[in-house]
Amino acid sequence: MQRHGAAHAPNYRLVVCESTARRDGRFVEIVGAYNPAAKGNTQPLTVDLDRVDYWVKCGAQPSDTVRSLIKRARKEVAAAPAA
Repeated sequence: MQRHGAAHAPNYRLVVCESTARRDGRFVEIVGAYNPAAKGNTQPLTVDLDRVDYWVKCGAQPSDTVRSLIKRARKEVAAAPAA
């Protein structure tokens, strides 16, 4: 996760990066975003689950926080009505 945004108003990017990269440093791909203070019609969590599955299959290891956000995104997709 990369932290962006202003002081006391964080936004996070879910990224794929090397284990040696800094927290907000170089990354390979952005796979989602998380806004913990989302209000109104804005989406608090967006995750490209296909890309997440690809990277996990390639050996990527999500952090505990990212793992819980992915789990939450899968629940939202399963609960959404089929269109």
